[in-house]
Amino acid sequence: MKSAVIVFPGSNCDRDAHDAIARVTGEKPAMVWHQESALPDGTEFVMVPGGFSYGDYLRCGAMAGTSAIIPAVKAHAERGAPVLGVCNGFQILIETGLLPGALMRNADLLFVCEKTPLSVENGNTQFTSAYGGKRDLVIPVAHHDGNYFADEATLDRLEGNGQVVFRYGRNPNGSARDIAGIVNERGNVMGMMPHPERAVDEFHGGTDGLPVFESLLGSA
Repeated sequence: MKSAVIVFPGSNCDRDAHDAIARVTGEKPAMVWHQESALPDGTEFVMVPGGFSYGDYLRCGAMAGTSAIIPAVKAHAERGAPVLGVCNGFQILIETGLLPGALMRNADLLFVCEKTPLSVENGNTQFTSAYGGKRDLVIPVAHHDGNYFADEATLDRLEGNGQVVFRYGRNPNGSARDIAGIVNERGNVMGMMPHPERAVDEFHGGTDGLPVFESLLGSA
């Protein structure tokens, strides 16, 4: 699978994303600087990694959402190709309108960095199919603005459409209905606050994030 990782000033999980993708696909993803205006030819999968793009000034992901590469990422998604946004990447996908809702300051107003229990709420997406029957996971989180919010009608629609993909077993940030990750209606764009790219090697404490990338490889 030919893939690309978008790099912004302040990204700090781009190398983790690179290594996780390369581990599963056997190919190194292109590292695309945010000022580029096009994805490499033949790109099949785009990942928007975590970090603190533009130092989280103005609002998390807001400045990154206006970068030159964003129209190409949106066009990629609109073609039905997979896009994964993790942590700050999730915030950016919301700012660009590719996913609904908002990510607000954590309820306790503190940065949270810990291993977090999750449940797989929908194992039939192209991001989760490799989990099989496995439902309970542990994947780390590291964020200050991960409190997912949407109005009740949007939350009901997400639930009814099976767009809630991951849910916290122990809510670290106050997210509505314990939501940790969602997909768009088409199912090709996913945003999640936990970091699957930091859970792909037993030496790092577990591999519960690996099936996210294995699912994408299988759906290519």
